[in-house]
Amino acid sequence: MQDSSIDQVIRDFVSKGIAAHRIHSLDERYAINHLLGLLGIDAYDVQKIPSIPLPNLLDSLDRIISYAVESQLISGVTEEIEILEAQVMELVTPLPSEVNKRFWMHYEEAPMRATDEFYRLSQDNDYIKTRKIAKNKHFSIDSKYGKLEITINLSKPEKTRQQMEAARQSEGGNYPVCALCMENEGYKGRAGAAARSNHRIVRLPLFGENWGFQYSPYSYYNEHCIILSEEHVPMHVNEETIANLLEIVTVFPHYFIGSNAGLPIVGGSILSHEHYQGGRHHFPMEAAKVLRTLALEGFPEVEAEVLFWPLSVIRLRSEERGEVAAAACTIMEAWQNYSDPQADILAESEGMRHNAVTLIARRVGEAYELDVVLRNNRTTEEFPDGIFHPHPDVQHIKKENIGLIEVLGLAILPPRLETELDGVADYLLGKNAEVASCHREWAEELKQQGPFAAESVMEIIHEAVGEKFLRVIEDAGVYKQTPEGQAGFDRFLSTLKNQQ
Repeated sequence: MQDSSIDQVIRDFVSKGIAAHRIHSLDERYAINHLLGLLGIDAYDVQKIPSIPLPNLLDSLDRIISYAVESQLISGVTEEIEILEAQVMELVTPLPSEVNKRFWMHYEEAPMRATDEFYRLSQDNDYIKTRKIAKNKHFSIDSKYGKLEITINLSKPEKTRQQMEAARQSEGGNYPVCALCMENEGYKGRAGAAARSNHRIVRLPLFGENWGFQYSPYSYYNEHCIILSEEHVPMHVNEETIANLLEIVTVFPHYFIGSNAGLPIVGGSILSHEHYQGGRHHFPMEAAKVLRTLALEGFPEVEAEVLFWPLSVIRLRSEERGEVAAAACTIMEAWQNYSDPQADILAESEGMRHNAVTLIARRVGEAYELDVVLRNNRTTEEFPDGIFHPHPDVQHIKKENIGLIEVLGLAILPPRLETELDGVADYLLGKNAEVASCHREWAEELKQQGPFAAESVMEIIHEAVGEKFLRVIEDAGVYKQTPEGQAGFDRFLSTLKNQQ
C-alpha cells in the first residue's frame, strides 16, 4: 500500500521533478526544504524513498493541496488554492532568465524546437491548465462555408459574486495593472489577480520595442499563444500592427498570428493592453473558398482574393512581405474612412470611429498571407448591442463580442450552456425538464422536428447550436453573402481600383 504521508508526497514530487528533468539533482534538498516551508512543516523523514511507480507531478500537487486544506494552512477558496498550486509548481519552473536563455538557444536549432520546449514547460508546470482544458466540450458542424468548430468553455471558471466583491476590496491596488502585463510574471496572486508564480514570458524584440511571448493558461486551441507589449498601452491597429504581425510570422513561420480590431464590440475581451494571439492551429476560415480575385492597383506582386465566408474577408498573398504590408495598409486606411449608408456603414458618428479591421497573418511556404476582415461597431435603437453583432434571436447561444477566434470559425461558448443544453435535451425527450427562459422559444422550434431518441438527441442539439453560431458570425459580417450584400462589398472594393 502506497504511503500517503506528506513526507512521502514531498519525496515523490521532488523525485518526479528530477526524473522529468524539471529539478536538477543538485537542487534536491533545496526543493524539499522549499516545500516544507510552503507547508509550514519543520521536520522531514530523510529515509523516505520514492514510490514505485512515481506519481506524476499533478497527482502529487493535488495531494499537497489536500494536505494544506486539511491542515487549515489554506481554505478551500479557489484563489488560495491556485496561489499555493503556482508556488509549488514554481519549483519545476526555471527563472525567467534561464527560460529565455534556453528558448533562444533552441531557436538557433529551429524555431519549432524553441516553441515546442516552451510549450511543454508551460504544460508540465501547470501554467497551462491541461486538466481543466480537457473538460471543454468540442464538436463541429458542416455548413455552406465549410466546417465550423464549436467549444463550450468549461475550463476557465466564471467568477462568483463573492469573488468579484473580494477583488474589489483587495488591497493590491492596480498592480499588476491588467492580466496581460509583464508584471504578472512570478506574481503571487490575490483576489482579483491570478496566481502567476509559475508564469514565464519569453522576451521578443519587434522593431526596437520589447514584447513578450507566452501561452494562454486556458488555451482555446493548439499552442494558443499571446504576444504582448511590454508597455500597458491600449489596443490600436495601424501600419505598425501589420508590420509586427508579418515580423512575428517571420520569426515563427509555423504559427499564425492575429490581431483583434481595436474598437469595442468588434474587438476582443481585453482592449486595454496591446496584444496579439496566435498558435499552431488550422482554423476553418483558412480553408474558405475563394469567391473572386482582385487586382489591386499598385501591387502587381500581391494576389488578392475575396473569401466566401460569413464575415467580409480580403486575403492578400505574396512572397514580397513589404508589398503585402503596403497593400493591407491601403485597404485598412480606405475602410477606416469609408461610409455607405445604404449598407448601414458609417465611418464615424458623433465623433466616434466605427470602422476597424481584424488581421490574421500566416506563412504559406515562402509566401506571406494576410487576411483583412472588415468590421463595424455601429449601434442603433433597433440593435443597441451592434448592427454587426449577434442579434437578439441568437444571443441565447452567444452574446459576447465576436473577436479574432470566432472570426476564424471557432466558437467559444459560455459554460452555462452545458447544463442548459441538458435541460433542452430532456425537454425534447418528453421529460419533466426545466428549460432556461432564454432557450424556450428555440426548444419549441426544435421540438417540431421530433420525436427524438435519447442516443441522438444531443447530436441534433449540437447541430442546432452550430447553426446558431453560423448566424452569430453572419450577423457580424458587414457584407452578407447575398446579392445586396456583395453589391455593397463591390462598392467598397471599387474604391481600391481595378477590381476584376
